[in-house]
Amino acid sequence: MTVQDSGKAALITGASRGIGYGIAEALVARGDRVCITGRNQEALDEAVRRLGPDRVVAVAGKAHDEAHQVVAVERAMEAFGRIDHLVNNAGTNPVFGPMADLDLNVVRKVYETNVISALGFAQQVWRAWQRDHGGAVVNIASVAGLAPSPFIGGYGMSKAALINLTLQLAHEFAPRVRVNAIAPAVVKTRFAQTLYEGREEEAAAAYPLGRLGVPTDIGGAAAFLTSEQSDWITGQTLVVDGGLFLNAGVA
Repeated sequence: MTVQDSGKAALITGASRGIGYGIAEALVARGDRVCITGRNQEALDEAVRRLGPDRVVAVAGKAHDEAHQVVAVERAMEAFGRIDHLVNNAGTNPVFGPMADLDLNVVRKVYETNVISALGFAQQVWRAWQRDHGGAVVNIASVAGLAPSPFIGGYGMSKAALINLTLQLAHEFAPRVRVNAIAPAVVKTRFAQTLYEGREEEAAAAYPLGRLGVPTDIGGAAAFLTSEQSDWITGQTLVVDGGLFLNAGVA
């Protein structure tokens, strides 16, 4: 089936696989052209092949590297002449343990990748296109940023900061640019494997909808928040959690 070109273009960070790839897939399916980023060139090349090289370009690099941010935005502008939508999905969580024992240098790395890189990409896209033409930004946060998250507290802290960054940018970028966040619960990706591997049925039992998330669940939410159907929504965090938070306070 031929997809009609939407005339819009997006930049999605951390999109060679997992949630980022699911978002890219959703936007390409509706007719957007997309620039994806990631650390591994081979994984990006495979993602481009699967998504369609006629609609997708890729730039390899580290999300927190300012030079990479500049190059990625320049490449998207060269390829598409516009960047209507920015999706900040790049993230890391290299440590598991109590907050009292966290290596502060590791925490700084988490914060740089999960928060500061999102601000950097938002600044670059704002200057390159959105300041004059408008658009939407979607930050991929986490339910870990909305409640205590034992043993991934450093990650949760960074996602709480990302949610606050969403509010700050929504206020400053209005009225031309809408800025929202998505807070997923556990989504079945390589990134989250340690949270469910070998015990998926047990992990899913905590969810009223009876299953863990999959990347297309987040892709659909991101497609909505970058569409005209959400034109009066900004500064919000959409929780996509299979009903997990319904269990809060339940004995």
